[in-house]
Order: sequence, then structure tokens, then C-alpha cells
Amino acid sequence: MLGELAQRHACVRAAFDEASEGAGVDLWTLSQEGPDTQLNSTEFTQPALLAAGVAAWRAWQDVGGAQPASLAGHSLGEYAALVAAGALSLHDGAKLVRLRGQLMQDAAPAGTGAMAAVLGAEDALVLEVCTLASGGDAIVVPANFNSPGQIVIGGHAAAVDRALQLLADRGVRKAVKLAVSVPSHTPLMREAANRLSEAMNAMAWSAPDRPVVQNVDAEVHDTVQSVRDALVRQLYLPVQWTGCVQALGARGVTRIAECGPGKVLSGLVKRIDKSLDARPVGTPAEMDAALTEWSNA
Repeated sequence: MLGELAQRHACVRAAFDEASEGAGVDLWTLSQEGPDTQLNSTEFTQPALLAAGVAAWRAWQDVGGAQPASLAGHSLGEYAALVAAGALSLHDGAKLVRLRGQLMQDAAPAGTGAMAAVLGAEDALVLEVCTLASGGDAIVVPANFNSPGQIVIGGHAAAVDRALQLLADRGVRKAVKLAVSVPSHTPLMREAANRLSEAMNAMAWSAPDRPVVQNVDAEVHDTVQSVRDALVRQLYLPVQWTGCVQALGARGVTRIAECGPGKVLSGLVKRIDKSLDARPVGTPAEMDAALTEWSNA
């Protein structure tokens, strides 16, 4: 994770060091050397991904990358966007998202919850199936509207299984369970969200220094209280990523730099709005290409 970028930019390791102090664990060593069993625990995955996102953002700044008019992040990435916007320190952000991971694990013990990716189905069909599959003490709901034709559902494991069967009965051939047990962005996380809110209130926050489009409603919130409220609701309501990308476009954004490891979000952006030029900048080669091509455009 960002190993190549760290060789060229000292700010990458510095970001991981700051996040490690907040999270209380050596995130750089964990991300580079493992053990994977620890890194894959959401309690540690979350601060590691936050550190990676902010580190790539700072490296982009280091090379003189264009300053964004607006920011957004998918799920955990929303915290990185808010750190980049000066709403929260990386130290406090890492402390907060490690707690977020712990609370999420506590809210849904192993075997309780499940998530599944549904590809090629209309939103309305997925919503209908989730309603039909929910009943009694088991619920399943849309958790991520990632792009047109790509929705993640989540909830109690039994209800997710029923939803997958109903989708298959309706001819949806690409619906598979994900290798996660914590059903993020579903009502099972309501109590975790309440406890997370208490921790947020004890930290120092500032109003973002630029617009951040938030997941829960694809809206910009410009006061500390409204930003925190949107973050809390994000934990138990679906991520409206399609709406977030559309909102960025409506605000005049034409280019999007994906700060962090991988290029999943860049791919989703292209599915949502082909007019947007989305590029990953998580490696030196990717960052150089974005800088060169955007400066020559």
C-alpha cells in the first residue's frame, strides 16, 4: 500500500506516522508487512485506509497537483476527504475510525451479518427484493449505490441469502456474497453510530475549508454539526456514491483524482458519468501521468 509513493515522498510516511499515533498501532508496518489477519480486521483496515488516502493527497500537494474545488470520499474515504478539507486532524481521524471499526464489529458479531454485490439490476428491483426478503427479526437493505447497475446490499445473513435467491429467481445472474461479516451502512449499525457520535463530539472539529459532498445525501454540509451528523447517519444509511459523483459534476467538476491505493473509484466514476476524467494517483507513475496529461490539456 503506497510503498512506491513513499520512496519518493517523505510526506507519505509522515502521514502514516501521524495516523499511527492516533490509532495506537504501527500502520505503516502493518500495511507493508502484515500480518494480513490483523490488517484485514476492520478495526485496523479503517485507519490504514485513512492514512493511505491522506498520504496520497499530501503527495499530490507535494508535486503541485491542482487544488480541488470540491472533495468526496466513498464510505471510509469520506473521513479522508474531511481531513483533507481541514475539518479534522489525521491524528484524531485515525483514532476515530479505529473506534468506528471496533463499534461496527461489536454491533454485528461474526455470523450475524452479510453483504452482497448485485450487478446488472435496476435500483427499483433491488429495493423490491430487499423489502420482500426482510421480515421478522431479519432485514436486508441497499447499502451502497456504487454506480448504475452496481448495488451492494447488506443486513442479517439470513435475509441477505433470501434476497440473493429472489434475485436469481428474477433473472439477476451476477449477485455474490462479499467476504465481509460487518454489514456497513445498514440499520444494524444504528447503535454503533450512536456511540460513534459521542466520540465525535469529544474531538476538535472545524468547518471544512472547501465543499465536501457527503455520502448519506450527496449534499455539501458546511457547519461542524451538520458534517458530523451526516457522518453518523452514513454508518446506518446507504452510501449514495452515484449521487455524490453526479453532485460533483453539477458543481462544475470535470477532473477527479483518486487519492489512495487502487483505482476502483475511478472505474465507478466512468460508469456514472463518462464526461468526467477520473484518474488514480496512488503510484508515482499514475501521479506523473495525471500531472502531465492534465497540464497539457
